[in-house]
Amino acid sequence: MAKVIESEERDSAGILSTYQLLTLYFPAFVFALGYSIATPAIPVLAKSFDTGFGIASLVIVVHALGGLVAAVPTGFLVDRAGRRPILFAGPVLMAAASWLTALAHSFPELLAYRFIGGAAMEMWRQARLAIIADVGKRRQRGRQMSGMVGIEGAGRLLGPALGGFLAAWSIRVPFMAHGALALLAIVPSFFLVRESAPSVHRTNGRNTEESLDTRALLALMLDPRYRGFFCAQFFASMTRGVLWGGTLLLYATFAYGVGPKGLGGLATTSTIVGIPITLSCGYLMDRFGRKTTMVPGFMFISLGLWFLASSAVWHWSLGFFIAGFLWIHCGHAVTAGSMQVLGSDMAPANARGRFFGFWRLIGEIGSLVSPALFGLVADQIAYGAAFALFGFCSLATAALLAFSVKETVGGEIASVEPASQSQLEQS
Repeated sequence: MAKVIESEERDSAGILSTYQLLTLYFPAFVFALGYSIATPAIPVLAKSFDTGFGIASLVIVVHALGGLVAAVPTGFLVDRAGRRPILFAGPVLMAAASWLTALAHSFPELLAYRFIGGAAMEMWRQARLAIIADVGKRRQRGRQMSGMVGIEGAGRLLGPALGGFLAAWSIRVPFMAHGALALLAIVPSFFLVRESAPSVHRTNGRNTEESLDTRALLALMLDPRYRGFFCAQFFASMTRGVLWGGTLLLYATFAYGVGPKGLGGLATTSTIVGIPITLSCGYLMDRFGRKTTMVPGFMFISLGLWFLASSAVWHWSLGFFIAGFLWIHCGHAVTAGSMQVLGSDMAPANARGRFFGFWRLIGEIGSLVSPALFGLVADQIAYGAAFALFGFCSLATAALLAFSVKETVGGEIASVEPASQSQLEQS
């Protein structure tokens, strides 16, 4: 018993070490702070170019499109060039894009810089995720990822107020601040993070593990052990796209006439409530297994979405919507970061970058399609039908995780060991 307690204390110390604070949590907070400082200014800047609502909304779409287009190339770069170059190139490119956004003289120019910013964000995310998978212990990843998500939530709480203060001087100042914070975020990592890519170590003679080429990797990803995971990721991204894209807040505006203050209050409350839930679920994932929180969490979201579908069909009051909104966001807090943890567990060690690239592509497609599909169903059929549809997406995620994906911590299987390249070539 004493050994178990001592082991848990060492794990906790590693998660809260100076290294983790400066290279994982500090960048997560600063990136989220900078992004949320600039976000409220984006629609205003787009409107300043005399565009209509439909055209102005492209500033949101192209940012997501940048991440989607960059997903697979970034995965290859993370494997071939190494983690460190991409970890630093992403924020540098992000800073440049943000500063150029502040200087944009036309709407097409603004769209180009937003696209670059989305690609740059994807570069940092994949490199950071690959490093966590390389050096993090399996029973620490849940707490590491949930801690990063929780810290990002704190940054998003502070950012809009600071952004409004800076925008009082000029609508372009928040973008200058975003660029500066993007560079500040990676300063500690520049001095502390070491290269962890197996391919780089192999070149230097420090790694003798067999490499996994792209053809073998794709064959591995079609294995039944992985197909369920990728399908679950798609449906999870479809579900979360409605939450991340602000679709629920948009519905509150159209259906109940909720103004900016009310929307801000809803977003702030859901973030405050969600942070401790996310942190707690990180511990549960590491202690009892990933599916302990993931399956109930996505089921909880599906029930919340069906509750909102009932509310829309029978025209319940705003109070019921608020209850459903918080219900869904509590479920989202339970599952926040969980797919990244599971993906890190399952990624083959000698092809993590490319694995993450293909996996992130699937997720980005789901996130991009989700808001458009919700709007189409709501417009052509009804809001209730749209909520019900995405409730089934969340339920599909839970079912796939429960029955098609093996546990990666304790319980069903201690680890998911990928086949070697030679084994795949023989099959």
